[in-house]
Amino acid sequence: MKLWDTLILAINTVRSHRLRTGITVAIIAFGIMALVGIITAIEAMNASLRESFSTMGANAFSMRFKERRMQFGRGEVKKTDKRTKKAKKSNEGKIITFEQAKMFKQRYEYPASVSIGLNGPRNQTVFFENNKTNPTVTVNGGDENYLLLNGYEVEYGRALSKLDVESGRNIAVIGSDVAKKLFGDRPERAVDKVIRVGSNKYRVVGVTKEKGASAFLQLDNVVFTSYNNIRRLFSSPNQSFSIAVMVDDVRDMDQAIGEAEGTFRPIRGLATTEDNNFYVDKSDSIAETFIKLLGTISAAAGAIGFITLLGAAIGLMNIMLVAVSERTREVGLIKALGGTKGNIRRQFLYESIIISLMGAVIGIVLGVAVGNGVGALLDTGFLIPWKIMGAGILICSMVGLFAGLYPAWKASSLDPIVALRYE
Repeated sequence: MKLWDTLILAINTVRSHRLRTGITVAIIAFGIMALVGIITAIEAMNASLRESFSTMGANAFSMRFKERRMQFGRGEVKKTDKRTKKAKKSNEGKIITFEQAKMFKQRYEYPASVSIGLNGPRNQTVFFENNKTNPTVTVNGGDENYLLLNGYEVEYGRALSKLDVESGRNIAVIGSDVAKKLFGDRPERAVDKVIRVGSNKYRVVGVTKEKGASAFLQLDNVVFTSYNNIRRLFSSPNQSFSIAVMVDDVRDMDQAIGEAEGTFRPIRGLATTEDNNFYVDKSDSIAETFIKLLGTISAAAGAIGFITLLGAAIGLMNIMLVAVSERTREVGLIKALGGTKGNIRRQFLYESIIISLMGAVIGIVLGVAVGNGVGALLDTGFLIPWKIMGAGILICSMVGLFAGLYPAWKASSLDPIVALRYE
């Protein structure tokens, strides 16, 4: 029996047992779908994260008094820059005061742009006449460089001026989402209008260009004012300023960070023997922290897919063993007509591999569809995970080979006389 004849016979046998083949294919397809779908969704989340956290660009960094803590599900993630040592307990918890932030801006001599920022209240409702936003708007305070260093551009009106910052008057630049919610399809009408943020009235002087939302950050659902306005209206004893620095060339980042630490340490009252009591965040390192967590999820997805495929392999082996029992007389007939043990083994192995590959193809198609469905929710482009698709096909081929080895050996070992007499 030629190789091609054996393959055709295996295909016809698979087609003749549609119900059994369909159930086995569904089991394998589910495992591959879970694996490919989760990996594709994670790649979409990675793309969304990188876009979300590229708020200042790769040539910027910030300094704050404590490690950045980010919510990821129910857990809390602690972000620490590798270059920052653990602060001594005697220095921990010291906020960056307005005087310290202002002094740093005055003393920092490296050729770079410096901005001072202060977080305001979150979950605010913004009103204009009969329109209002959802209670999810964030209020941030900064100086005249704040928008630039945080990656925002003013589309209508103007940015904050030094006079706005120094006076602390109720002047605001609003994000595009807030403008569209309050002014509909004509966000430019927001300029020079008076809105209400909570119980405080602000005159709008500008509207920022849309940055785009993601599942992780609502970058346009924000109101910007001066840090002096935040100090005046929303002061609290634990408020800490943040400092952002942007250099012209990304290759100058390390030198700029070293210069910033050298400038800020005396301002923070640190002796030469003491570790830093402030933390430095590169703008892209936050996204890397999340992406590492997503890598853990990828490993978990792989484990889930492996367990599912292992169950599928056991199920496929069981079905192939049943097939051996059902087709005992067929095996005997093939041997009586001159078929060899090799022909029998190849036929059963081909059947097992064909079933596995059918499950792989269906599972890959469904997995890519599910993963890109998540990507559509995150507003990312269409992704095709070629590597994981190739791995899925290879894994399923191995599953089919593994599941078919013992049944193929058992079928080929049957005595043709006994097989022909089998009822």
